[in-house]
Amino acid sequence: MRFFKVFLASFLAFVVFAVLSIIVLSVLIGKALTSEKVTISPNGVLVLETGQAYHEQKVVNPLGALMKDEPAETPGLFQTIRLIENAANDDNIKGIYLKVNGNANGFASNEELRNALIRFRQSKKFVYAYGELMDQNAYYLATAADKVYLNPKGIVDFTGFSSQITFFKGALDKLEIKPEIFYCGKFKSATEPLRETQMTAANRIQTTQFLGELYGNFLQGISKARNVDTATLHGYANENLIQEAADALKYKLVDGLRYDDEVVNELKTKAGIKADEKVNFITLGKYNNGTDLSNGTGDSKIALIYAQGEIIGGESDHDNMIASENYIREIRKVREDKNVKAIVFRVNSGGGSALASEIIWRELSLAKKVKPVVVSMGDYAASGGYYISCMADSIFAQPNTLTGSIGVFGVLFNMQDFFKNKLGVTFDGVKTAQYADLGSMGRPLTEGEKRFIQNSVDSTYGSFKSRVVAGRKLDPAIVDSIAQGHVWSGVQAKELGLVDRIGGINDALVCAAKLAKLSSYRLREYPEVKDPFTKLVKSLGGDVSTSMVKKELGVNYELYQKVKEVQAMHGVIQAKMPYSYSF
Repeated sequence: MRFFKVFLASFLAFVVFAVLSIIVLSVLIGKALTSEKVTISPNGVLVLETGQAYHEQKVVNPLGALMKDEPAETPGLFQTIRLIENAANDDNIKGIYLKVNGNANGFASNEELRNALIRFRQSKKFVYAYGELMDQNAYYLATAADKVYLNPKGIVDFTGFSSQITFFKGALDKLEIKPEIFYCGKFKSATEPLRETQMTAANRIQTTQFLGELYGNFLQGISKARNVDTATLHGYANENLIQEAADALKYKLVDGLRYDDEVVNELKTKAGIKADEKVNFITLGKYNNGTDLSNGTGDSKIALIYAQGEIIGGESDHDNMIASENYIREIRKVREDKNVKAIVFRVNSGGGSALASEIIWRELSLAKKVKPVVVSMGDYAASGGYYISCMADSIFAQPNTLTGSIGVFGVLFNMQDFFKNKLGVTFDGVKTAQYADLGSMGRPLTEGEKRFIQNSVDSTYGSFKSRVVAGRKLDPAIVDSIAQGHVWSGVQAKELGLVDRIGGINDALVCAAKLAKLSSYRLREYPEVKDPFTKLVKSLGGDVSTSMVKKELGVNYELYQKVKEVQAMHGVIQAKMPYSYSF
């Protein structure tokens, strides 16, 4: 009897403790995330940092807020663009101070931000940029400013673009792991790191082509902003002429060499602030908290659906995953909502599961039958990312979007020799049918099994091409010639008919409104951002684990990610970009 009394008392204490913990945690979250409405005072200068990574949707970070080391909310890319547009018409904002140190964003995202800054300048308000260590992507964004200043001891990286691939074949050979590879398209190079020790000729050709396109866009933008012709700019990089801050000034890449305090004093003069007064700097987060962005008026709505990350089957609660079941629900919801008159599908993905891509394509095709669907492409909309885009009424891409990569592949790993010779592990078993253990890592595939898998890959590739033929209204022979897994820039894709127009999210929204014959509408964004409590619980789990791994591995974290990606390929037919490009 005494045991039960102790047990019940302990259990009751645990329940009380758990309930109180939840209450306290909820209060802390509320305090961390719910701040009083900020009032934007006059003579403000909006501060933007190029090192800030902008996801497609806003990022809620309750754990960072609780620990006081990160903001509770980081605006998404389109939200940031809208805030910049709002600031152009806000009498309390005199200009923008662009702090240029690194750039965590992709090329197309950078283009969206740069165009927003250029439009902001049309309001006759100033944009001043200052940096100490400007990488090329950050410098490109800085050239949207009226004035670009560099620390007298600072550096502007101006050495040109390069692309480097990590090859695993040598390591797999040493480990006696034999990948069994199946693919369609001579340019479909996603499996090259597993089967080659260097780039194939076809991959070298396509990478050279699109890298040249991206670099050409980079030079053209800077040329127009700095009034230096592209050939001269290319010469600077080719001869490595920009080695010190004085070189950047000499060759007109910057307007002056200043320290931060000197730039701030110049901002005071520009903003009409007295020398003995402080500049009213307003961070993007503060401005977001003090600004009510209008989502439009009326009953008619346009749904803006964000699709960012790898395409996978089933469900996922991860922010950067395009899980087929999740997106079926979201697309079906807006398809069946009679007040939603058009859909803008924002794609920022290098692809993933071919089957999951087909499932999402199907749901979007059903939506297209009842209302216009317009696609806006981000940094990537390639392979599976293009699969889920090709059915749209109209497709917009930035000139430096990477798209296409129409091709598929499959990989299985024969690890029999690895387990036997390296670990002393062997496998044996029984089966009720000849192919019941097809795909096992414990044995090699038979020739018949290899034919089965290649047939499946060929069939999936044929389906992918047929979706492009129907969606883009192109001749099958043309699609076959521009498919083959070939990666294209946005400019190239437009010339080939894979993309309709060069433009950003705003352009896609204007197009959608026009197709739906809307003179006014309300904007509604999907998927809905998770509530703070759910987000915190997730942060205390997976996000913390990820942060710990990143901290422990440091610069090796990227290699760790690549190894995990290779593991995830096993047995799943992929419509995925060759790899993540880093320039």
